[in-house]
Amino acid sequence: MQKPDRRSILSVIILTCIALGIRLYASSPGMVESSYTSGIYPYISSFLRRLWGSVPFSAGDILYGFLFVFALWKAAQRVKKLRREKRPALRPKIAWLKTFSFLLLLYIIFNALWGLNYDRKGIHHQMNFQREAYSKEEVVNINNVLLQQVNTCKEALLRQRISYPSTRELFTKADHAFAEAAKKYPFLRYSYPSVKPSLFNFIGNYFGFSGYYNPFTGEAQVNTDVPPFLQPYVTCHEISHQLGYAKENEANFAGYIVATASGDTLFMYSAYFDLFLYANRNLYRTDSVAAKQFLALLHPGVKKDIETLKAYYKKYENPAEPVFRWVYGKYLEANKQPLGMTTYSEVVADVIAWHKEYGQPGG
Repeated sequence: MQKPDRRSILSVIILTCIALGIRLYASSPGMVESSYTSGIYPYISSFLRRLWGSVPFSAGDILYGFLFVFALWKAAQRVKKLRREKRPALRPKIAWLKTFSFLLLLYIIFNALWGLNYDRKGIHHQMNFQREAYSKEEVVNINNVLLQQVNTCKEALLRQRISYPSTRELFTKADHAFAEAAKKYPFLRYSYPSVKPSLFNFIGNYFGFSGYYNPFTGEAQVNTDVPPFLQPYVTCHEISHQLGYAKENEANFAGYIVATASGDTLFMYSAYFDLFLYANRNLYRTDSVAAKQFLALLHPGVKKDIETLKAYYKKYENPAEPVFRWVYGKYLEANKQPLGMTTYSEVVADVIAWHKEYGQPGG
């Protein structure tokens, strides 16, 4: 059995020290907010978007696909080599050191390019309001507010016979929505757009994701197979990740602020539709009767969209999705989101707090 060389050991020691340094730095949200999120991160993200934004396909998806194939190839090579060896053990210490070094390097690059945003103060600090525990009465109130908004938007869409845009038009509209929001909130300024349709829509349908952000290329991916009335809000959510809102509830809230302030009825409806469902599920946990009463008051067109959404989820039900959601939930927990997948619905607390502070959801 070959012993690890000094270079391998030194590499692990250096990378470990850097990783520990990142954790020490991340322990100060104020420092992260001022020197990373508002300091160097905008330059990093702008550079990545300028680099890959003009590429007509998702370079990040190609990267992930290549890494997946490469990992399978390496695993196959290792199995073949083990079978040829008379001794079953093939330099296990060196293999483990190399694997550990790779994971440490990946962790460092991830945090340097985007991951430190999990440790920032966040959008509540920027908008000067506090999230607090809320009462059942406040959940009922926000259900009522969102009910009125989603019904009004749906009625306007049907009356004006507004059709859903192409994917390219959708992304252009999202860019305009952020430009409009940035007039009031400069920290929402979005330059060098880089939003792409995902190349993995088929996988996304079965694993249950509607979009995702690639921190290594700075691209936002949207699953364009999801129902069209969800896509405007999903796009705003993913762009919010690009702007440094790493936590899912914060990306949801930033996307909500942008979509509802856009003046675009399609974007407003998409955001109010999603937020109503979040708020209604929240209410259902404590008062299922009241939650059902709100559902009954929805515009027939909204009810039809809910049935379309249910049919979409039903179509792609499979045993792998709960496993994927569990794994992703653990990833969220490891990144300052202890509620895991439930973090998405915590946007309800943000909207309630915002409503209390400024008198209306969305500003």
